[in-house]
Amino acid sequence: MKIRCAITLAVAIGLGLTVIATYGLAAPARKVYIVIELNEITDAGQYEALKKMGARATVEAQFEDGRYLARTENVTPLDGTAPKAIVVVAFDNEAKAKAFYDSSKEITAMRMKATKSRAFIVDVCTEGGKLLPDC
Repeated sequence: MKIRCAITLAVAIGLGLTVIATYGLAAPARKVYIVIELNEITDAGQYEALKKMGARATVEAQFEDGRYLARTENVTPLDGTAPKAIVVVAFDNEAKAKAFYDSSKEITAMRMKATKSRAFIVDVCTEGGKLLPDC
């Protein structure tokens, strides 16, 4: 019985040390975000059609391992004027983000007709949950 307890304790300590070593030696993680800011709706009908394309855009993002973090019209300003809506999609690298953007040209064209908006890529680097200035 004592041997089983000793083996279990040794395994638990080994796993714990493995986790600590893995996180301690982890390289900085890079994330890339596409941010789309819709500042003004210029064609309400076209904008409603654009919103119905959301499911298609989600599938296209998933094809490039993208994840929607926000797609909302609930934006509260802290400074200045808030956009009417905002979209944030996360990707593992810039190539995947650009591939997603390139694959959604039809949706982008609809957005450009229905709104005054802009889209851009934000590249961030984190390590251990902390934001780093550069990778």
